[in-house]
Amino acid sequence: MPFKELGLNDLLVQGILATGYTAPTQIQAKAIPVAVGGKDIIGTAKTGTGKTAAFVLPLLHRLSLREQTHPRQRRCRALILTPTRELAQQIEDAIRSYGRFMPFKPLAVYGGTNMGPQTNHLHKGVDILVATPGRLLDHMQRKNVDLSGVEVLVIDEADRMFDMGFINDVRTIVARTPKERQTMLFAATMSDEVRGLMSAIQRSPELIAIGERRTPAESVKQHFYSVARDHKLELLIHMLTSKDMDCVLVFSRTKHGADKVAHKLERQGISSVAIHSNRTQAQRQNALDGFKAGRFRVMVATDVAARGIDVDGISHVVNYDIPAFPEDYIHRIGRTGRASATGEAATFVTPDEVKHLRNIERYTSKRYELKQFQGFVPNTLPKDSAPQHARPHAAPSHSGRPGGGNRKGQPASSGHKRQPLRNDERRQQPRISGTGRGRRTNQHSSPHPAPAPPPVSKNDWRSLLEEMQGRLGKMKKKLKGTK
Repeated sequence: MPFKELGLNDLLVQGILATGYTAPTQIQAKAIPVAVGGKDIIGTAKTGTGKTAAFVLPLLHRLSLREQTHPRQRRCRALILTPTRELAQQIEDAIRSYGRFMPFKPLAVYGGTNMGPQTNHLHKGVDILVATPGRLLDHMQRKNVDLSGVEVLVIDEADRMFDMGFINDVRTIVARTPKERQTMLFAATMSDEVRGLMSAIQRSPELIAIGERRTPAESVKQHFYSVARDHKLELLIHMLTSKDMDCVLVFSRTKHGADKVAHKLERQGISSVAIHSNRTQAQRQNALDGFKAGRFRVMVATDVAARGIDVDGISHVVNYDIPAFPEDYIHRIGRTGRASATGEAATFVTPDEVKHLRNIERYTSKRYELKQFQGFVPNTLPKDSAPQHARPHAAPSHSGRPGGGNRKGQPASSGHKRQPLRNDERRQQPRISGTGRGRRTNQHSSPHPAPAPPPVSKNDWRSLLEEMQGRLGKMKKKLKGTK
């Protein structure tokens, strides 16, 4: 069925054809006629099946039915809520692309960027606002945006809104829109939380479900490789150097892990870039643009990008860390094999991650083979495999002990208290001469007691005189004590 038969505006059809699309996908063919008729919609389909166009096209068609009463005083007539910055930017790009021959002005607002330019655009007026919940609430608190004129409300990736903790923000925003509106809700999976949300904000919605929601796209060939945790990076490098993998998306569980993997790949001469929530919006956009343009062969991402990356031509998805939740696995591998293309997904599984594989099998009702990657021989040498050489004897220290160690010549352990000496060792300690401050250890002590000084010679009259004076002084002190 061509787009002309979906009841869309002629200028809109021209914009669609100008993008290169000639026929709608299954979700588009079913959702667009219902939405054009003005009904509320709940759309569920696998990721990568064209859900964005399924709500953007009927939204643009509805706005075209009635021109603005005051074109110079634009009011927000359509609001699209999405969980991530990347999705917000992509939806704005889709609106501009499909509606290139239409007079509507879209704007995407999201966090991570300066609010000043966004505020200026909002004050000038926009027709279609695409926003992440947190940043939209900031603008609402500053009275930069008025939602009282919203005719169409779209909640994209509603299930992800719950996962990211945005649902209360969504409820607050929806309460500020008119009750008489068209509401379209799209999600990859339909959880009980999503059902509760749609029952509160929609009126007799029509459910449009395409495919089994727990089944990965058939266009993606899946592989699961058993690997030790310490050999994951080796396996990834081996795959990239031994296979024809041109445009690869690698998923890491943590932001630090994404940075580490991208850095290691760069050192191996594999052009790579990391993208996650700690990067600024400019850095994330530069990474996406570079990945799309082919300047980076590999992009390493966290799950923040699992549904926010829409890049044509991704040949492979690699789960460097297997996701703990099977829903995330479906969304990750859905970044490849999109539309009519095919792709491959490789998942690394360590012995302690086998339980996550079993969760994926239960979720998808499929059994997957856990195998070794053909031709991969990990480096099994231990890190500390260098031979241990005996330490040379240290020069005698000022303490009289070789190398500063114990009396048996062993090196002393730094940071440990000295152990008390045994009686036989205590007897062998050097004698200390003098009393009070400044006493010194006899440098030439020996295990045997020092010999007594030789007797004074009778011919040494000075010594005899000093000795007699000393005795006389002692006798005087005794006499004074007896009085």
